[in-house]
Amino acid sequence: MTEQDPIAVLDEATRRYRETEQAHEKAREAVIDAALNALRAKERPTDVVEHSPFTAAYVRKLARDNGIEPAKKGKQDG
Repeated sequence: MTEQDPIAVLDEATRRYRETEQAHEKAREAVIDAALNALRAKERPTDVVEHSPFTAAYVRKLARDNGIEPAKKGKQDG
């Protein structure tokens, strides 16, 4: 078994990273769009957090940055 050149290994890992980077960014944008749609549909932010890869703080930031009003305390549809 021959040892691989560490730079060649790094080059290959970098190539794979770059190949998947664009797909990852598209998937991230799709999750953001879906999370915003859920918030606009009056889904609870807690549920959006539970079903997304995002933290509660990031979901609040997304909502705030996109003009989605915070849920009223003590009022829930049901």
